[in-house]
Amino acid sequence: MSLKTFSHVAARSVANVFAPSVTNVVLRGGVGARRMSFALAALLLLSVAPIASAQQASSTMGQQFMSGTPGTYAIRNARIVTVSGADIENGTVVVRDGKINAVGTNVAVPAGAIEIDARGLSVYPGMIDLGTSMGLVEIPQGANPTVDVAEVGDMNPNAQAFYGINPHSAHVAVTRVNGVTSVLSSPSGGIISGQAAFINLLGSSPQEMSVERTAALVVNYPRAAGGGGFGGFFQQAQANPAEAATARDRQVEQLRKLLRDAEAYGRAMDAANSDRTVPRPDADVVLASLVPYVRGERPVVFRADRESEIRAIVRFSEELKLKPIILGGNDASKIAAFLKEKNVPVILGGLFDLPSREDDFYDVLYESAAKLQQAGVRFALSTGDQGAEVRDLPYRAGMAAAFGLSRADALKSVTLYPAQIMGVGDRLGSIEVGKIANLVITDGDLLEARTHIRHLFINGRQVPLNSRHTELYDQFKNRK
Repeated sequence: MSLKTFSHVAARSVANVFAPSVTNVVLRGGVGARRMSFALAALLLLSVAPIASAQQASSTMGQQFMSGTPGTYAIRNARIVTVSGADIENGTVVVRDGKINAVGTNVAVPAGAIEIDARGLSVYPGMIDLGTSMGLVEIPQGANPTVDVAEVGDMNPNAQAFYGINPHSAHVAVTRVNGVTSVLSSPSGGIISGQAAFINLLGSSPQEMSVERTAALVVNYPRAAGGGGFGGFFQQAQANPAEAATARDRQVEQLRKLLRDAEAYGRAMDAANSDRTVPRPDADVVLASLVPYVRGERPVVFRADRESEIRAIVRFSEELKLKPIILGGNDASKIAAFLKEKNVPVILGGLFDLPSREDDFYDVLYESAAKLQQAGVRFALSTGDQGAEVRDLPYRAGMAAAFGLSRADALKSVTLYPAQIMGVGDRLGSIEVGKIANLVITDGDLLEARTHIRHLFINGRQVPLNSRHTELYDQFKNRK
């Protein structure tokens, strides 16, 4: 995607609306205090109003679009970009019972199917972003009650993002109408943040949205200090590097001990289940939640950018037999051969960040995806945003394509590759028979900023292209 084209990104977006923040005021008795109290109450109501309006934006479509039985559809005369294979010109996609029922040029249209003439249009699989906190954050500044991304304490493996997801968040509709149909929604904070949920962006409850309730464990690997260069410009320098390193090592050891305890807990529970004479350990929700991860049954997402941190994570994971995924990975391209050797996938979330070192070239992060692909490292692209900017995912892939990544791999980096990394490649990420019908029908290249989404399907349901942004546009487009 050219820089000229990139300047047209605003054509598919409308500016976000932020709620005003309210300052705490200490009042004393008297008439003035009562007047101030009424004023403060009015401010509180004003701050809540945008939240309620934003949440209503996703629910005004009607319940028929949020739940119920999916219909049968036939998308005809379309260019089908399967991603997993060759493109199909003038083809047909049949959607039935929420799944892709048939794909090809000589496909029989089922009786009673709703037909969509897609002549001149292209059909793509829905895009996937693995670096979000979708549904956990509404207004990050000035409306703290709408932020639910972190728990108290450093070790919260039993905290599940699934239970905190707000399906009526305005960000959900804004994101999906730009072609992003699935996300990994992750908690943050502490050392072990909790467990991320893999969801589709349609449903009236987390249960209806869920693809995998506990898709991955999210860990903020302890680090010693802030960075230098442009990336660390606003970070406060550590007063004592030796003390910082000691604190980091202490946190790493704390993490290691907890994971070892979970491994032992799992063995003890297995022994008690197989032999009733063996004493059963006391129930521990923290350790029990870690058992699938210490056994390598589910992946562990480590947030890290620096080369030294990534190397330490890989060694740590080998020691404890974890399945690591690197989230962030700004320095991943510098150790691509190492990551390929260890078969560690990377979710690149900092493509639009400033370079982390003063002597880095301006395009060092733009080129990182291409370098990982050339080295054979499994990777996916992400916005790395909590919610509001996840809609910009296709432009990240477009930028990567402009800096060395092939167009085919750029498309795969936001469709099939993230699905494969999360172990759902058999259900999502490409247009194949039997997969979930998450489809995006466009009038151009999916990664092109000037392209328009014409039809959208999630879980086999046709979704109206309405969002908080389109409502604001309709409300004010005729204002003089």
